[in-house]
Amino acid sequence: MPQGDRVIDAMRVYSADYSEMTHHFARWLGVHTADAAAFAEILSAQRAGAPLTPIKLSKRIGLTSGATATLLNRLEGAGLVARSREHSDRRRVTLRATPGSGRDASVVFEPVAERVGAMMNEYPAEFLKDVESFLDHLHSVLREAIRTLQETAPK
Repeated sequence: MPQGDRVIDAMRVYSADYSEMTHHFARWLGVHTADAAAFAEILSAQRAGAPLTPIKLSKRIGLTSGATATLLNRLEGAGLVARSREHSDRRRVTLRATPGSGRDASVVFEPVAERVGAMMNEYPAEFLKDVESFLDHLHSVLREAIRTLQETAPK
């Protein structure tokens, strides 16, 4: 098998592993898998200092705005997420994990993050920079392919 195919296959396996982690997280939270994936995106963005809006979340998880609104209602009902109006434009809604919910989620994610961090430390920074560049390039190629599919999809 050519190396490029092996790399793509390895990324497919990683994606399946990530999906399995999301399923475990969903069971732990007692929510749907899609809800757990959305909650993880909200937590990640919040921790990065760039909390999501419902529209940005919708794009990240690949749901329509209506489906995302329903999902957010479930997350609010579960006490995991709150919508707030923090922007000068009061129509703009920001999504935040409720106090304690992020801390609770860390019980699931911290052991994984520690293992992944230790694994990353086994590689030189230059190699990781190359991997990051490769993945960024792959992302842009796939986004362009998706745009093409959307433009050429039967109506």
